[in-house]
Amino acid sequence: MKKLTSLLLAAGLAFASGAFAQSNLLNVSYDVARDVYKDFNPLFQKHWKEKTGETVELRQSHGGSSKQARAVADGLEADVVTMNQATDVDFLAEKGLVAKDYPKKFPDNASPYTSTMVFIVRKGNPKAIKDWNDIAKPGIQLIIPHPKNTGNGRYSYLAAWGYALKQPGGNDKSAQEFVGQLLKNAPLFGSGGRDATTTFMQRKIGDVLVTFESEAELIAKEFGRGEFEVVYPSLSILAEFPVAIVDKVVDKKGTRKVAQAYLEYLWSKEGQENAAANYLRPRDAEVLKKNAAQFPPIKTFTVDEVFGGWSKAAATHFKDGGSFDQIYVQK
Repeated sequence: MKKLTSLLLAAGLAFASGAFAQSNLLNVSYDVARDVYKDFNPLFQKHWKEKTGETVELRQSHGGSSKQARAVADGLEADVVTMNQATDVDFLAEKGLVAKDYPKKFPDNASPYTSTMVFIVRKGNPKAIKDWNDIAKPGIQLIIPHPKNTGNGRYSYLAAWGYALKQPGGNDKSAQEFVGQLLKNAPLFGSGGRDATTTFMQRKIGDVLVTFESEAELIAKEFGRGEFEVVYPSLSILAEFPVAIVDKVVDKKGTRKVAQAYLEYLWSKEGQENAAANYLRPRDAEVLKKNAAQFPPIKTFTVDEVFGGWSKAAATHFKDGGSFDQIYVQK
């Protein structure tokens, strides 16, 4: 009990409804998704009340994606997980908490929206940063979350690696050298996406922050649009955000029905509009077209296409002794 209490405190739970709920759900999610679900939860509560007459209490827990997955494995009783990389949900599947075929339980590989990695630079772009090669140059300070244990950091790392691979004559050796040069420019690693943003925007450290496209709008809301610019590189990675039901928890609590409905509602028109409002690229073609002005076209590649899937990418790059460790030892 003491361990579980500490997990709950560390996770930073946010409560989203009244004290007389007929059921309650805990959504354990990644660091920068706070606003997504803060806005989504009242939509679902209203929908569920109208459909069933029941009141549901919704709680949120946010942190680095991999840390959140480990917290669930250690006993944090999430009804659902909404992560930013498949490896974290795969980890829970290996622990028997999530169905091994979870990508087939919902549409679009169980990812209701997507994003990509972009550059946040200082107002006026004083270092003239336009593409990945610019942030690998000497004299540039780069801010990213830790690639070893955060989804944001892993996507940034893989985006840079994929960019290097796709340059003329690119191969794994040249990509590793390129990413090594890039990481030399990082004076520190954030503990998560929001921590990296705070380092860049509040502490004023760094020339460029690499983060999800959706984070740019959250930065604008918090710090003002005049404080930074968004730069879209010539090539980036498609970021997918898998969701899953935590079977052992919902079966224990009797919340499977509402948990299933909660995740399914992410694909509803309201859920997709909420994703777009939070600058996540909706899967719904009509909603995406309606919001096309805020989603500039960008050439992307997927983890499957370039790295053979998340399991292979994680084993090659982020496990102990992998390419990240090899690069970072040399840093």
